[in-house]
Amino acid sequence: MMQHHFPDTTLLITHYNRSGSLERLLATFESLGCQFAEIVVSDDGSKPEHLEKVTSLINRFNFRLITTPKNRGLGHNINKGQDAVRSEYTLYVQEDFQPSEIFPVHFQDALTFMREDPKWDIVRFYAYFAYPTLMPFKKGYSQMVYRFWDMDHLKFYYYSDHPHLRRSSFFSKFGRYPEGIKGDLTEYKMAVSFLQHKGKGLFFNDFTKLFYQKNSSDEPSTMERADWKLSENPLIKLARLTYLRYRWLKNTLDLVFMK
Repeated sequence: MMQHHFPDTTLLITHYNRSGSLERLLATFESLGCQFAEIVVSDDGSKPEHLEKVTSLINRFNFRLITTPKNRGLGHNINKGQDAVRSEYTLYVQEDFQPSEIFPVHFQDALTFMREDPKWDIVRFYAYFAYPTLMPFKKGYSQMVYRFWDMDHLKFYYYSDHPHLRRSSFFSKFGRYPEGIKGDLTEYKMAVSFLQHKGKGLFFNDFTKLFYQKNSSDEPSTMERADWKLSENPLIKLARLTYLRYRWLKNTLDLVFMK
């Protein structure tokens, strides 16, 4: 098996009540020969049976477990996990993802880009949709381009909690994740902060080929998405368009005025 060494990068995994998914993620990185400076697992107050399973995996996968007495939400979980990172770069992955066989080679490219040019703050590896405006870069990556007057509301999600590489000094430029609010709002507020502070990032063009999101019936996703967003009913589509124009205006105002 070919080994892939990333001595300046910590694998940071956030976990909550999905110890089976966590084991699969760690085992997959191991099978791919990925070796990091360190692995940090940040647990958000999982149930005892899951925390016991996570603890039992420490010797097998050699990671550092950061816990909290009670569930405090995604923002707190990422904050305390990132605080524990001691390397220059962080690969952030939530526990329900799984890297593909081609990930290590493309991840090495992403690290090279970050090392060679300090302007890059983030490299994204997975998404539900392509970022609206992409400028070809190299080796299968494109630069994300934010345009203020672009009417596509998806442009605001330049940052995403999906698997990505970032500098471990991320907080010093963009601030910490807001705590005590729902996960999707936590992600949105960080996305706004990222744009406000003029973050720059790259996006892998084949954005479903480096990671797979795995949600079994035993450990389903904790994020719920409304069915109306996918409906083809004409009236619902019209309502959705109206809503998206409202979101564009609201997000633009947030970008200008939110602190």
